[in-house]
Amino acid sequence: MRGKKQSEFARLREQAGLTLEETTALLEVSARTAYRYESGETAVSKLALKTLQAAAEKRLSAPEAPAFRFIDLFAGIGGLRLGFESIGGRCVFTSEWDPHSQKTYALNFPDNHPIGGDIREFSKDPDLVPQHDVLLAGFPCQPFSLAGVSKKNSLGRPHGFLCDTQGTLFFDTAQIIAHHRPTAFVLENVKNLESHDQGRTFATIINVLTNELGYHVQYRIISSEPWVPQKRERIFIVGFREPTAFDFKTLKIPAAQTGPKLGSILQPHDEVDAKYTLTPRLWEYLQAYRDKHLAKGNGFGFSLFGPDDVARTLSARYYKDGSEILIDQPGKRPRRLTPLECARLMGFDQGNRRFRIGVSDTQAYRQFGNAVVVPVVEFIAKSIRPHLEAAIAANTANPEPSRPARKVTRPDPAPSVYA
Repeated sequence: MRGKKQSEFARLREQAGLTLEETTALLEVSARTAYRYESGETAVSKLALKTLQAAAEKRLSAPEAPAFRFIDLFAGIGGLRLGFESIGGRCVFTSEWDPHSQKTYALNFPDNHPIGGDIREFSKDPDLVPQHDVLLAGFPCQPFSLAGVSKKNSLGRPHGFLCDTQGTLFFDTAQIIAHHRPTAFVLENVKNLESHDQGRTFATIINVLTNELGYHVQYRIISSEPWVPQKRERIFIVGFREPTAFDFKTLKIPAAQTGPKLGSILQPHDEVDAKYTLTPRLWEYLQAYRDKHLAKGNGFGFSLFGPDDVARTLSARYYKDGSEILIDQPGKRPRRLTPLECARLMGFDQGNRRFRIGVSDTQAYRQFGNAVVVPVVEFIAKSIRPHLEAAIAANTANPEPSRPARKVTRPDPAPSVYA
């Protein structure tokens, strides 16, 4: 984790999957004492550490022999991880730089490894990353998304591979692939990645994966509508080190019409806190904003939905005003989705799976808005499972000859690179 070194108390608490409040109850200490334990200001009693250790060990119990090992890069709150755990994989390494996302991730996943921070520290020395069969990465989408490009254009800033921060992080992912040569990888990004900069950005990515790294690569844009009541399109890139029979293009996707409606994820009205209902001032502003743009012939404005509808895409800006998905309340001003409803809308909290939220509403909205829809990943994971298992078995029987660690060429950050 970034910043101050994590205390032993905090590490065990996270491994046990406990919030600070739950730990306070477990140890029967005051909130102030628990906070001082957490920050390292007060020495922790042996009994308290032993109790936390026992809780962590109980939660960390896992199958002796997982079907495969995978790593979770740009992990967010673990959407890709949930999908590949569902087919028997075990996560052996996690990298996520945002401390709020780290907190949510640690609360929901039993791990015997710490959460790594900045991916660039690991791409500089890929030996810090353990061996794995599958690499998962939802590398940052802001440089390639329509919203991100529009914002950076308005500020006169570069985007895509011209961006000196997020735009180069794909290449850190590629460096880890080059070093470890996993059996397969699955990458996720926004739909607009394929068309960004007239397709040159995506062509560069595919060129690196196929020609520089030598993987057999396929990709497909998939909407979440068959699985959750949300129209959210994302591009998934699947690569295998050796040829397989997997065919992404012919994979049959369930019909969108058969998908669930919003009513399936909404909480009963009497369970929703009044704070999620828009204030009179905000509701007046959103209506005036919509009317102004309607008069100009623009389609900008809020979107109102009922229980029989399918929502627009949940975005990371949802915490600002919730305007892209407002829930109609008869006789009342509309309301935002609650964080729990967002967890359901993204498929994190579904069926028998509960997802815990230990951060503020603002951070929760940001995290779910940046996440991947879990049932979509589960569908992809299930589809590639037989091919993955066959490839891992073949690789075990006939391991790839050792080769020197390879360095991935980073494009010159000049416009001429796309000429």
